[in-house]
Amino acid sequence: MQEVRVITPATVANVVCGFDCLGFALSEPFDEMLVRRTAEPGIRITHNDEFNLTTDPRQNMAGVVAAAMLERADVDFGVEIEITKHIMPGSGIGSSSASAVGTAVGMNRLLDDRFSQLELVDLALEGETLASGSRHADNVAPGVYGGFTLVRSVDPVDIVGLEHPPLWATIIHPQVEVKTAEARSILPAQVPLKTAIRQWSNVGSLVAGLAAGDYGLISRSMEDLIVEPVRRSLIPHLDEIKSASMAAGSLGGGISGSGPSMFMLSETEVTARSVEKAMHSVYRQTGIKYKTYVSAVCRDGARVLDAA
Repeated sequence: MQEVRVITPATVANVVCGFDCLGFALSEPFDEMLVRRTAEPGIRITHNDEFNLTTDPRQNMAGVVAAAMLERADVDFGVEIEITKHIMPGSGIGSSSASAVGTAVGMNRLLDDRFSQLELVDLALEGETLASGSRHADNVAPGVYGGFTLVRSVDPVDIVGLEHPPLWATIIHPQVEVKTAEARSILPAQVPLKTAIRQWSNVGSLVAGLAAGDYGLISRSMEDLIVEPVRRSLIPHLDEIKSASMAAGSLGGGISGSGPSMFMLSETEVTARSVEKAMHSVYRQTGIKYKTYVSAVCRDGARVLDAA
């Protein structure tokens, strides 16, 4: 096989109470990638978008992942990677992990699918670590597996795919910058045991609610006592978005990853569209530019569409 076309979904990380361990995949937006085998050794990257990301393979997430896969597979060919990003960098919905995951999935097909999904997460983490400065898989894992995932461990990598009922996500992306490093630097170094116990209980009950299709339990479990309280100041109008969305019928939600995007989950597309209107009613008064998405939680991760 000489060339594959891959689409890679945006992802939501943390899912309120599951910092660095829970995430889910969206149906849209998604990135498109073309991964091509070349006789000439080396890695070449081109971007067919307007984001001006580096094409240096040592500084680009796709290049780092490709290099790791070529080395681990011990092959002597090179690759060209064409990337068309529709997931805006810095949006908080997994733009960097989409590049890493798409490369891993595309390269794997060129390598006759020699790596497992678990190994693909491990390889994609090479790129995610470059992007964020830390090894966390809550975006990468759903990008590979699809649906909801639980990251039990990253050393060694251990991923649990979670059963879940039909769910719709409404995303609002304010056009403001939140640096992941800054968002992580303000997190508390210590957490009171009582708070930690409540947080663990929420993670456990959210997983149980997803497995049982218990929308009421899912809603009650989306409570964050550790991360959201300190990151709230970085996300404009978070409380108003949550309040308006809940009034429109949402189950709950919060900050997507480190922000600035926010997400709210709903049982149906009809409710998710009502939540989108509620978000518009909050943000059109602020003067802040923003973009919204309504998407089903996607049961598929990155996938190859065409191969030749």
